[in-house]
Amino acid sequence: MSRLPGRETDRSSTIRAWMVGARPRTLVAAIVPVAVGISLALESGLFHAFPAGLCLLFAMLVQVATNFANDYFDARKGADTPERLGPVRAVASGLIAPSAMLRATILVLFLAFLIGLGLLPHGGWRLLVVGVASLVLAVVYTGGPFPLAYLGLGDIFVVFFFGLVAVGFTYFVQAGEFSRDAWVAGFAVGLIVNNLLVVNNYRDVAGDRKVGKKTLAVRLGRPFSIWQLKLQSLGACFCLAWINVVPSWYWMLPMLILGIESFRVSRLMSHAVSPQEFNVCLGITARMIPLYGILLCIGILT
Repeated sequence: MSRLPGRETDRSSTIRAWMVGARPRTLVAAIVPVAVGISLALESGLFHAFPAGLCLLFAMLVQVATNFANDYFDARKGADTPERLGPVRAVASGLIAPSAMLRATILVLFLAFLIGLGLLPHGGWRLLVVGVASLVLAVVYTGGPFPLAYLGLGDIFVVFFFGLVAVGFTYFVQAGEFSRDAWVAGFAVGLIVNNLLVVNNYRDVAGDRKVGKKTLAVRLGRPFSIWQLKLQSLGACFCLAWINVVPSWYWMLPMLILGIESFRVSRLMSHAVSPQEFNVCLGITARMIPLYGILLCIGILT
């Protein structure tokens, strides 16, 4: 029996709509920190595949849940309007009903919680505290009475949870102990990941100001965001000088590449007007994350 074309089209449209909400390209921000933590464990001879794999799944689910919650709450608060310069948002554009997005957010958070339970034998109460905090903050990043992104605290959240926590605790669940190198590498990775938020907030200043979303770009102005991007990129590279497991010449290569790229992006940002021009800035910034992660992992493992 042949399949009905209409049903195939509806199914394809539904999948595409949920892909818009999940924002799969942002998963690199979850994968890179875990990969760095795994590399540090490998270098120390303490790698354990099972907890490392659970860390990766947990991080990816938290990223998707954060994206779903962001899509839902920004639409409710009016932050995603037709005038928005960034990519299409699923709820605001009508691709997904708000109630469906809310249910999906809860489901993904529940799945992440179940994955996190599997890590408890490898980290005890510390992982329970950090895991629950990660799940709660995935929601209150844009939701709740005090949404972090609307108070200008989004940058701290990203650097702390997508950098320090992700790298530091990925190493911890394998090694059974914390490491100074993991914390320094985590801080560096967090700075690079946060560059994405800086570019997004720079782009959305006008719309965010209208709805009372007081990001750092709104509070301190676009010139501040340009300098923030440069300093975060350079700071992430200089951090490598304090990681004992990386030979001295390895941290010079990402420093050179990211230093050049950050200045190029900042120049493009300062002249960007159209959505296409901002997307170019966002694309370059997004590519800097895996590039930095790959170079750092190579430096750790060789």
